[in-house]
Amino acid sequence: MKEQKQKAWDWIESNKQNGVQLLQKLVQEKSVQHEEAPAQAIILEKCRQLQLEIDLWEPGGISLRTHPEFVSTRPHFQDSPNIVAILKGTGKGRSVILNGHIDVVPEGEQSQWHDDPYSAKVNNGRVYGRGSTDMKGGNVSLLLAIEAIKESKIPLKGDVIFQSVIEEESGGAGTLAAILRGYKADAAIIPEPTNLKIFAKQQGSMWFRLKVKGRSAHGGTRYEGVSAIEKSYSVIEHIKELETNRNQRITDTLYKNIPIPIPINIGKISGGTWPSSVADTVVLEGRCGIAPDETVETVKVEFSNYLDTLKEKDIWFGEHPVEIEWFGARWLPNDLSLQHDIIQILSNEYKLIKSEDPTIEASPWGTDGGLLATVGNIPTVVFGPGTTEVAHFPNEYIEIDKMIDSAKIIVSFLIEWCGVLEE
Repeated sequence: MKEQKQKAWDWIESNKQNGVQLLQKLVQEKSVQHEEAPAQAIILEKCRQLQLEIDLWEPGGISLRTHPEFVSTRPHFQDSPNIVAILKGTGKGRSVILNGHIDVVPEGEQSQWHDDPYSAKVNNGRVYGRGSTDMKGGNVSLLLAIEAIKESKIPLKGDVIFQSVIEEESGGAGTLAAILRGYKADAAIIPEPTNLKIFAKQQGSMWFRLKVKGRSAHGGTRYEGVSAIEKSYSVIEHIKELETNRNQRITDTLYKNIPIPIPINIGKISGGTWPSSVADTVVLEGRCGIAPDETVETVKVEFSNYLDTLKEKDIWFGEHPVEIEWFGARWLPNDLSLQHDIIQILSNEYKLIKSEDPTIEASPWGTDGGLLATVGNIPTVVFGPGTTEVAHFPNEYIEIDKMIDSAKIIVSFLIEWCGVLEE
C-alpha cells in the first residue's frame, strides 16, 4: 500500500493548481441559502468527469419534514439540490461517507472585506472569499482524494460515498435527507475547518427565545412601571451562572484548550415600543451548547428549571415567569471513542504525511456529524483544512497547502480504511 499511497500523493501534489481553480470556481458562486444550485452544478460536473454514480435530488417529503430531528425555516428546497456521488469499490471492504456542505453564511458588511467576498482571490498561498474555509476548501480536498484514487488506478474494496449537501448552516436538513434516502456507511469524515486537528467529539447546540415581561408606564413616571429591559439584565446574569455551572461539569481532557466547552450565547435582544415608555417586553434570542454526552431533552429541562429559580432572587419572576421557546436551528452532539479504528487510522495517516502526532480535541461547534452519528448510527469524525477563526468572518481564507495536506491524509485514509484489492 505504501507505493499506492505515494502514487496518490504525487498525483495530488502535481494537480495542486487544478484544486485551487476548482475552489475558486466554487467560492465565486454565492451559495447562501436558496442559492446553492450554481455551486452544486460545479460539483455535479466534477463528479460526472470522475464517472461516479450520481444521485441528484431536492430534499423534501413527509418523511423528512416529520422526522424528529428535522429543523428548517424553509417552506421548500426547490432549486436547492443535494448531491451524492459514489466511487464503487470492488467489494468486501469497509465503506465511508465523505460529507461536506455547499451552503455558506451571508458575507455581511462588504466594507469590512479587503476584496469582493466572492472574488476567490489568491494571495500569499491563500484563497480568499466567503466559504473558502467553511467549507468549500474541505470539499475540494475530498474531491482531490477521490480523483487521486481514480487516476492512480487504486482498486479500493469499499465504497466511497461523497456527499455535497445543503442546509448545514441552518441545522442539517440536507444531511438528514441523505440519511433518510438510505445512505449509510461504516464511517464518515466531515472536513470542516479544524486546522487539521482531529475532532473525535463535538458539542451540539440549539437556539432559544426568552420573553421577559415588565409593566408599561410613562417614562416621566417610570417608577410606576417595571422595566423589562432592567429585568432582562437579571435574566442574562442568571444564564451566565447556568453556563458556569454546566461547564464546571466538563472534565473531558479533549476540552482542555477550549475556554468555554459548551457556551450559552445571547445573540439578539429586542424590546420596548417607545423611547418615552417603560418597556413591557424584551425578547432575548441565543444559542445553548450541548455536551457530547448530553441529549437535547435533558439540556432543555435543565435550562427551563434553572430559569424557574429566578423567582428565588426576585419575586417578580414568580408572578411573571420568563417564557422559553426552542426554535430554529439545532445541531446534535457526537461522542466517538478515541479507540475507534477511524481515529487510529486517521491519526496514523496524519503522522505519515506531517511527521508529527496529530492534535485530537473536541469540537467547540456543531456539525452534521451529530446527525450522521445519532440518526445514521455512523461513526463520524470531523477533520479538515481551514480554521474556525476566519469562518463566518470578513476576509475569510484557506491556506492552499493545508487543503493539499488534507487531501493527502484523506486519500491515505481511504486506502487503509476501504482496503485495496490484491493484484
